[in-house]
Amino acid sequence: MSPSQVKELLLQALEHGRGVVLVYRTALECAVNEHLRSEWETCFDQTENHVAILTRACIALGLDPGERTPGCEIVHHLGIGLVVAMKRAMATGDAQAAELVACECVVLAETRDHTNWDLLCECARTLDDDSGRLLAHACAEVQDEEDQHLYRARSWNRELWLRSLGLEARIPPEEGHEVATPIAAAAARRRARAAR
Repeated sequence: MSPSQVKELLLQALEHGRGVVLVYRTALECAVNEHLRSEWETCFDQTENHVAILTRACIALGLDPGERTPGCEIVHHLGIGLVVAMKRAMATGDAQAAELVACECVVLAETRDHTNWDLLCECARTLDDDSGRLLAHACAEVQDEEDQHLYRARSWNRELWLRSLGLEARIPPEEGHEVATPIAAAAARRRARAAR
């Protein structure tokens, strides 16, 4: 494994996590549905904690969590782009459309966040020293929540799109079902369709 790329992954994951916090903060301004607002508030709080966990991990590994590599700069601008997209959607005055744009931005942010944590967990499994154990501990704290964030965001996005198309939507999606994997989400959707 390339130590320089592990460092880059850690720093980019941290920068992206900071961006996800901003995405959720802005998405909350766009939320119309109270169930979605509540879910985003939970994800916002959890993501702030994930950033704190990753910051502590970087420090423990001897990295400066404030270091901004060229890759981190790009990640930063991508996050800002999502925030700008939501603000532009809000400026149109169409609250439902702004909520849908916010949901799209959350899906994009959570997709990258999930990938980052998945890669960090792979690094943890490969490193057989203190850094591997430290990363494994961080992953154990975060992985289940990250799974939940991504799959719930995708489910909300799908249902908001269905509603915008004039089709029957289940808002909130998969209500009452534990959904943390694509298979569980698909099964919950099938059960919901069968119940309709």
